[in-house]
Amino acid sequence: MAGPQAILFDIDGTLISTGGAGTRSWRWAFEKLHGIPADITAFSETGMTDPTVARSTFRGVLGREPTPRELSTLLAAYLERLPEEVETSEHYRVLPGAERLLERLRQAGCLLGIVTGALEAAAHSKLARAGFERFFTFGGYGSDSDDRGELTRRAIERAGAIAGRELDPASVYVVGDTPNDIEAARSVGAVAVGVASGRYSIDELRQVGGDIVVSSLEEPMPGLEWAWEPPRAAGDQ
Repeated sequence: MAGPQAILFDIDGTLISTGGAGTRSWRWAFEKLHGIPADITAFSETGMTDPTVARSTFRGVLGREPTPRELSTLLAAYLERLPEEVETSEHYRVLPGAERLLERLRQAGCLLGIVTGALEAAAHSKLARAGFERFFTFGGYGSDSDDRGELTRRAIERAGAIAGRELDPASVYVVGDTPNDIEAARSVGAVAVGVASGRYSIDELRQVGGDIVVSSLEEPMPGLEWAWEPPRAAGDQ
């Protein structure tokens, strides 16, 4: 099967929606530590890394930069609350086509990784309820870098370490639902795959440079069309 040497997936808005679990966890963390139930949506945008969200919201509600100790404590409080919020979220859902696609890719031996602005521990918490951790052997996370391009580059390096050879970024698909995902992929020379399953439309993802743009993970991607074909019945030639 021809296709990419590795495929990296964003989490929120691409594979799953937590139904606001992250926002509620940040609110809890700020209220616990600073007595302010901060709303991160007023100070951040989709695709930011978790440390960037923390600093931006801290500045917005407290009017100054957090000290290193304050930032560390805030991130720890967020991670303390997140698993419970994910597990009890009434609107947590797996997005259309995600599980079937991941299963087909895994069965075919594709090298699958995560590329996300979430802290590594937060990424695992979000994936766990869907049972999606089993699909991924590596990743690039917001705990690696505030820069989405840099954490994407690190994910590709880790893919190469697993494969036992350096991978050409041009042979790696980076799949995400925001302009930040597209721009990060393009910044490292990877194939930028936009999925209009979040707040951005197909046209918006194309305008920011998506090499491949689909409406959802139910729609075949060039180079991976076989993954959407019906599985062959036993005995088929």
